[in-house]
Amino acid sequence: MTITVHLAAADGTRHDVPGHAGESLMQAAVSAGVDEIKADCGGMLSCATCRVYLDSEWFARVPAPAADEAAMLEMTAAPRRATSRLGCQITLDAGLDGLRATLPDTQY
Repeated sequence: MTITVHLAAADGTRHDVPGHAGESLMQAAVSAGVDEIKADCGGMLSCATCRVYLDSEWFARVPAPAADEAAMLEMTAAPRRATSRLGCQITLDAGLDGLRATLPDTQY
């Protein structure tokens, strides 16, 4: 089953990203060529260059960030928002089909 994630870049560009259950949002975005997701550490939770801002209606549908993700969210180039998450920590499943998020204007 393909899961589609809708990402809006800061410049207004829209990306409809196909993904698969069990894959991270970051992996799906990188595979789809979304340049705004840098993913320097490859999903090892050590760089915070896959920051996304989930739309509020989707934020409650994903598990709360673990302590290590919450700490990394404090060390990013873009300001933290209430709905900030790291794409490497969001595992796609059928319930996230249609997920909407905005990308920050920078990951560095």
